[in-house]
Amino acid sequence: MTSLSDLPLRDNLVGKRPYGAPQDAVPVSLNVNENTHPLPEEVVADIAAALVEAVRGVNRYPDREATELREGLAGYLGHGLTAAQLWAANGSNEVLQQVLQAFGGPGRSLLSFTPTYSMYPLLAAGTDTEWIGVERPEGYALDVEFVESAIRAHSPSITIICTPNNPTGTSTTAEVIAAAYDATDGILIVDEAYAEFDAENPSAIALLPGRPRLLVSRTMSKAFAFAGVRLGYLAADAAVVDALRLVRLPYHLSALTQAAAITAVRHAGPMLATVGEIREQRDRLAVALLELGYRVHDSGANFLLVGGFADPAATFTALRERGILIRDLAIEGHLRMTAGTEAETTALIAALTELAPNDR
Repeated sequence: MTSLSDLPLRDNLVGKRPYGAPQDAVPVSLNVNENTHPLPEEVVADIAAALVEAVRGVNRYPDREATELREGLAGYLGHGLTAAQLWAANGSNEVLQQVLQAFGGPGRSLLSFTPTYSMYPLLAAGTDTEWIGVERPEGYALDVEFVESAIRAHSPSITIICTPNNPTGTSTTAEVIAAAYDATDGILIVDEAYAEFDAENPSAIALLPGRPRLLVSRTMSKAFAFAGVRLGYLAADAAVVDALRLVRLPYHLSALTQAAAITAVRHAGPMLATVGEIREQRDRLAVALLELGYRVHDSGANFLLVGGFADPAATFTALRERGILIRDLAIEGHLRMTAGTEAETTALIAALTELAPNDR
């Protein structure tokens, strides 16, 4: 049988492993930070009707510019944005990939602050962009001096700040983001995949005016409970959107994806109605874990990074055997847990309470 080593793979991909989290069919799946609540039935009905109508026209290519969707996303984000400042693609990963295709590549570099989203180095490798990972300080929070120093030391072509940060949950202030922008001559991406869960920090979208190299990435996979549709989007200067047109594949967003997403954005209120409950379950889980003696990092997202496990891999396996899936990210002593429904949170707390005497 042919293996990867038998193929003329690019040198910078040799030895790499594809992104992948377990997709076990378990009763409680809390490992990839989805919104585990189902869509409201009235929204399901409207999306189904929109899809039926869209199917009637699939003999033709979809709107290449996704104009109606971008108009809807601009309205959702507010801040005076127009459709010309919005871009959409198949998940925020594709949005970020297109940014790296346009502004990264051979001889250019991507910097971010680790631990952070594990796709960043993979996206860099896929576009032949040098990856620079700068380890976050203890506690994971970024301040102005630290960020400015890192950017000036490395002069990256692209910098990504994920806020709230995956997997730590740490939020980054507008002051730090503005300082990062001023410290670089390159592109600054603020990845706000979990922004709707952060009740304390304003979106970096407010910083866009006068900053043409600032890009704010969002997704419908998290708070919108729309992970299966694969819809990510970006707000930036209109010139950035023009740059992304140079690298996007034609008709990259299917008519069905556009129809579903347009309808979902129209129902933003009910689609986001579970955000408050998710925050409550996150905080409930944090209190329970602290009482069990674990270290819980502050989180503005829909998940917690939890430390204090003597053997994280063993705990992960023990929970998996109990039908509960969380995430082992190979951070020493730590595991990451998504805040789910009340019932899912109850099951997770009960299992960890049972395992705690052997975890410590």
